[in-house]
Amino acid sequence: MKSKLSVRLLAFLLMTISAVPLAQAEEAAGMAENNNGFTATSASFKNGESIGNSSVFKGFGCEGGNLSPQLSWKNSPAGTKSYAITMYDPDAPTGSGWWHWGVYNIPANVSALSEGASKTAKNTLPLTASEIFTDFGSTGYGGPCPPVGDNPHHYILTVYALKTDKLDLNPQTTTGALLAFMLRDNTLAKATITGRYGR
Repeated sequence: MKSKLSVRLLAFLLMTISAVPLAQAEEAAGMAENNNGFTATSASFKNGESIGNSSVFKGFGCEGGNLSPQLSWKNSPAGTKSYAITMYDPDAPTGSGWWHWGVYNIPANVSALSEGASKTAKNTLPLTASEIFTDFGSTGYGGPCPPVGDNPHHYILTVYALKTDKLDLNPQTTTGALLAFMLRDNTLAKATITGRYGR
C-alpha cells in the first residue's frame, strides 16, 4: 500500500514540476501577444538610460525638479476604455520596492502626458484622472532618490491599456500595491520603459 502511494506521489510531483516551466512559457507568450504593437516612449529619458535631474526628487538630500516624466503611448488594443500609469523602483532597500507614482482613470482618447503633469508640479492631468498615495506618504509624483553609494536603481514606468473606463478607488488611500492588484484583471496590454538613476 505504501509503495503504491509513494509511486503515485512521485508521479504527481513530476507532472507538477514539468508543468511549471510550460505554464510560465505560455503566460509569457500570451503577454507578448497582448502587447504586440502597444509601446510607450518618454521625451524625458530613453529606455535604459539615466533619468534627468528635472525628474529627480527634491528632498532626502536630492535636489531635483521633481517633475513627473513626459510620457507618450500608441497602438493600444481594441477595446481600450482607459489607461493607468505606474512608476516603481524594484531596487529600493525596503524588501518590497518603492512606488513613486501611479495614475488611473486616464481617458481612452488621451495618448500622452506632459512633463510635470502630476499635481505635485503643473497639475495638467486629465480631470477624470486620479493619483495614488505613494511610498513618500502623499499623493502625486515623487522622483528618484536612491541611497548614496547604491548601484543605479531601475525606475519602471508602465502604461496599462484597460478594458474598464473607471477604477473605483480612493486616491487618498490607494497604494501602489492596491492599484497593481486592481490592474491585474483589467489590463488588455501594457507598455514599459525603464530609466536608471544613482548618486
